Amino acid sequence: MEANILVVEDEKGIRDAITIYLKNQGYHVYEAENGAQGLEMVENHTIHLAIVDIMMPVMDGLTAARTIRDL
Repeated sequence: MEANILVVEDEKGIRDAITIYLKNQGYHVYEAENGAQGLEMVENHTIHLAIVDIMMPVMDGLTAARTIRDL
């Protein structure tokens, strides 16, 4: 089974680097620019692991992680 990983990072360069690395390791990667977009991804896709930045606009990573955990 291919694992789905969500990368939530507001800095595009960092998000791209993480995504490239994970894809090269065989994972299917979803990307989001902020916590709110990350929540949408979790609601619409089966996510096995989320890598979440803490300091982001719209919704910070801690709030997003707590909300994801409560789903």
